[in-house]
Amino acid sequence: MAKNTQLTNLVVNAQADALGTLADHGWIDILDGTQPATGDTAITTQVVLVSLRFGTPAFPSASAGVLTANAIAAGTASASGNAAWCRVYKTDHSTPLFDGSVGTGTDNLVLPTVVISAGQSVTCSSFTHTVAKATSGS
Repeated sequence: MAKNTQLTNLVVNAQADALGTLADHGWIDILDGTQPATGDTAITTQVVLVSLRFGTPAFPSASAGVLTANAIAAGTASASGNAAWCRVYKTDHSTPLFDGSVGTGTDNLVLPTVVISAGQSVTCSSFTHTVAKATSGS
C-alpha cells in the first residue's frame, strides 16, 4: 500500500511554529536565476539581489499549518535583476532554512514588482509558508 500520512492541525502547527522560531530575526535573500532543487543545494550562478530581515518573532503562531510573517524590514538592493526565488536563513545569515517562490501573486514571498534595480528600496507585501497536512504517495 502507498503511504498516506494525514497530519492533524496540532502537528502541522507545531512543525510550522518550530520553523517560525528558527527564522526569528533571520534573513530572506531574494535571488535571480533558477531555484535550486532543494534548500540544501548550494547557490551557484544565482545573484542575491537584496536581503530582507525578519523581526522577532518572525511569525505569529501558525494556523492550520500556515505561517504568515510579521512585518519584514525593507532592504536596499545590491544588484539589479529579476527576482525569481528566495532563500531563508537563521539570524546568522549562513544557515539556510528553506527556499521559496517570489512573485507578485500567490508566491511564498510577494513583492510589488519582480524587477529590482541596484540601490532601490525593496519591500515585501507578504510572506507565507505552509506545512503540508497530507503526504500521500510512495
